[in-house]
Amino acid sequence: MQLSGRPLSLGEIARVALAHEGVEIEPAAHTAILASRQVVEEIVARGDVIYGVSTGFGKLADVQIPSDQLEQLQVNLVRSHCCGIGRPLAEPEVRAMMLLRANVLTLGFSGIRLEVVQLLVAMLNKNVCPVIPEKGSVGASGDLAPLAHLALSLLGEGEAFYNGERMPSAAALQKAGLQPTDLLAKEGLALLNGTQAMHAVGGLALFRAKRLARIADVAGAMSLEALKGTPVAFDERIHNARPHPGQQAVARHLLALLQGSEIRESHAHDDPRVQDAYSLRCMPQVHGAVRGALAHCEEVLGIESGSATDNPLVFTDNGDVLSGGNFHGAPLALALDYAAIATTDLISISERRIDRLTNPDLSEGLPAFLAQHPGMQSGFMIAHVAAVALLNEAKVLAHPASVDNLPTSAGKEDHVSMGMTGALKLRTIVENAEHVLAIELFAAAEGLEFRRPLKAGVGVERAYATLRGLVPRLEEDRVLAPDIACIAQAIRDGKFDVVAGVDDPGREESS
Repeated sequence: MQLSGRPLSLGEIARVALAHEGVEIEPAAHTAILASRQVVEEIVARGDVIYGVSTGFGKLADVQIPSDQLEQLQVNLVRSHCCGIGRPLAEPEVRAMMLLRANVLTLGFSGIRLEVVQLLVAMLNKNVCPVIPEKGSVGASGDLAPLAHLALSLLGEGEAFYNGERMPSAAALQKAGLQPTDLLAKEGLALLNGTQAMHAVGGLALFRAKRLARIADVAGAMSLEALKGTPVAFDERIHNARPHPGQQAVARHLLALLQGSEIRESHAHDDPRVQDAYSLRCMPQVHGAVRGALAHCEEVLGIESGSATDNPLVFTDNGDVLSGGNFHGAPLALALDYAAIATTDLISISERRIDRLTNPDLSEGLPAFLAQHPGMQSGFMIAHVAAVALLNEAKVLAHPASVDNLPTSAGKEDHVSMGMTGALKLRTIVENAEHVLAIELFAAAEGLEFRRPLKAGVGVERAYATLRGLVPRLEEDRVLAPDIACIAQAIRDGKFDVVAGVDDPGREESS
């Protein structure tokens, strides 16, 4: 993949983060990087007072720094900002963060030397991943603490993972055949100001959430078949009368999944029910709204991936160096909170379908808790309880982080985004959703067993076959935790993607 500062799709980010696709700087971007660096060097030579080049930072912006201390200023900035707390970000998240930071630096607004950006790209290609604690950013002057830990490894300080092994950064660079860099005027600030930590964590979580929005259709269709529901509510005329694109796409997807259903034909002409419960009938409206929210978040992240987010910005057309606020994480923070709320609603409707599958008062003749011998066996009783527990946690985490504010830096940074908190919350909510949808798929497949020999729709049968390739039927009580974990991992690995893509106009590339 060539980096030029152009917007990067979630699929492109995932290929580098998860599949280790190689990266290089597009030759044309070299000119922009070199030109912006030239402006900075001319400023230093003239002795001009420019924020972050010849002054302190934040509240200390009024303190002018002597020219012979400008390099030490940048090193001090990196070291002092390494205040991250908690467990390290996962390797794919760090790789995404490195990719995104390198990409925006190639825009040529940052005044950084080409060789520093090249080192960042080389570390990415040779799998040197800085150890970056996940907590400590308020997303105001960007993700200062996480990006400081990234920059520290470029100096050969701190720690990094090399091919999965944790060690001092200097040793990791040496093993990879790389030399640490020093930092000249403006370069520490160029590496630290930005939204790439929240973008990396939130973007990879969003990539998974978009997959879940498609898998939810599959799980819902399987539940509908097991519950002897009707596809009438998915008639395109209904959805053309309320033409939200996501709603229309989900309705078409559900109809494709249910096509050719023998179960439906078995009760189509003598079913006393007029309509199904909302968790079945309103899947296009709910799942479609989730798709719309996730699409909005993806649009915001796409713009951000090709945006200059540090401060000050260097404009090479006339040599201006302007201070602004492009590092503020508000656009991402609000979007990530929206995605978290939407994904929680996806969990919520899935949990209601699990309840209908396991509750004998609602399950249209299925045995209590889908057990072969209810009473003697508990079947899926506690699997539903586990889904409720995950939903409860997601509901708590869905409270928006972006509505909070606590001033920092002695009041200079008096409004912060809390975007990194939003990204971390979204990651947990998505993980919960993967497990809840795994439980629904597992339970719905069990429900289909009690409708045999009748077959479900073609897409549902493909999903059933995929699931049965992972876990056997529940013929007697057994430990379900490994089965649920196995299905959730299969969802994460894309093993249900082919099923989810049956005539699904909303399906996009996956990793």
